[in-house]
Amino acid sequence: MQRISLVNSAHHFIKEHLQSGDIAIDATVGNGHDTLFLAYQVGPSGLVFGFDIQSAAIEATQLKFRLTGMDNLTLIEASHATMSDQIPHPYHGKINAIMFNLGYLPGGNKTIITRSDSTLTALTNACQLLSDNGIITIMAYPGHTGGDLETDSVSTWCEHLDKQHFTSHQVPNPEDKPTSPKLFIIQKHT
Repeated sequence: MQRISLVNSAHHFIKEHLQSGDIAIDATVGNGHDTLFLAYQVGPSGLVFGFDIQSAAIEATQLKFRLTGMDNLTLIEASHATMSDQIPHPYHGKINAIMFNLGYLPGGNKTIITRSDSTLTALTNACQLLSDNGIITIMAYPGHTGGDLETDSVSTWCEHLDKQHFTSHQVPNPEDKPTSPKLFIIQKHT
């Protein structure tokens, strides 16, 4: 239940930073819920890029979008670590929001997970792609194999961000257990 609450918190922060015509990235498409949320926020004149390494995630998200009739989405079957190479150069520095929902594909193969090394590369790239006053949300899940290391790595990475250009904080989780999901928020400023 708390996971949903933190996901709702992430959506709340994103809503404050996105408007019609903006550009957003879902760095971990999964089942497409956040991707669809971003597409609704930017509207038909906006654009959403979605990344996932699993074809099942890409296909599920394509189906979701076909059912809505929306066409403001570009899905990329590749690691989020490659987003700087995959996002067209004219959009660099113009991305208003980037969402990360780490871990594994719900309902999918739980051995295919996001990993610290590629996630940290993706986060560094995301900071370069982000517009001034843009936002990054990161849902991390320490309660699965590899999740503890990844969550700790993300937390440490956030602590070492350049304070002149970025602010970061962790949204408190009322369920304060070591395995509780964590939500990190990063904002770029001038």
